[in-house]
Amino acid sequence: MDGWLDRRAARRWFERAAPAPGADALAREVERRMAERLGYVKHDPARILNAGCGAVGWAVLRDCYPGAEIVAVDTALGLLKHSRDARPLAARALALLRGSRAHIVCADMSTLPLTPGACGMIWSNLALAWSADLGATIREWHRVLSVGGLLMFSTYGPDTLKELRATFVDTLPHVHPFLDMHDIGDALVAAGFADPVMDMEPITLTYGSLDGLVADLRATGQRNAHAERRRALTGARRWARARAAYAALARDGRVPATFEIVYGHAWKAAPRVAADGRAIIRIDRNRAPRKPA
Repeated sequence: MDGWLDRRAARRWFERAAPAPGADALAREVERRMAERLGYVKHDPARILNAGCGAVGWAVLRDCYPGAEIVAVDTALGLLKHSRDARPLAARALALLRGSRAHIVCADMSTLPLTPGACGMIWSNLALAWSADLGATIREWHRVLSVGGLLMFSTYGPDTLKELRATFVDTLPHVHPFLDMHDIGDALVAAGFADPVMDMEPITLTYGSLDGLVADLRATGQRNAHAERRRALTGARRWARARAAYAALARDGRVPATFEIVYGHAWKAAPRVAADGRAIIRIDRNRAPRKPA
């Protein structure tokens, strides 16, 4: 499935995004649920990479790890600036008093300008679905994560926006393809991650009409960037048919929008093979010698 994404279009949509109040409610709710999972993990990273941070920023990470250095990475510079400037004045003052360190870096997740093992933790909220090459991105995350470091992420599963996908009757893609969590788990293992844990849950938002859903997607930059998408305008008649088909799904005056949220975490284990292919054998010098029988 790699290669389907028009990277230039995706970056353009995110650069033009202007998050309206409430438009990013899903991302913030998923972020909150991810943060709850951190309560079950014993980890104290010195540096955290927030991969594909978007406009949500790093408030949750700062609350969970007040002493950590945070590096926020995204391909859209506009969203990075928004996440930085959107912090309340009190939060900025508190960060200065604590001596907290936070940086924004405009870069692609699959080609990070970081040295190997630079980060003790990688956090990514709903960004992996925008990777043009899943394997390359996960391998890059593995590269910049230190041994013993934690990867925690969320992304979209195949049932995301299934109502919108079924609304259009032509053969062109109107919704991105989203990977099954088992495929993502396989990619984690292939990249060298240890003990990957994957699970999913559906979250359904409701809107007064299809226009409300589309407005939120556009406001957050989540527009159709499929390489085989329709390049011309959709047209009034086609939109009218889509609105009518979506309206038929209404219950109590509200139409549903399903998002399949996939959660995952994994650890970077010590390597078993050197870069030149030789096996690595570790000797515990603190271990008592075995007595002869």
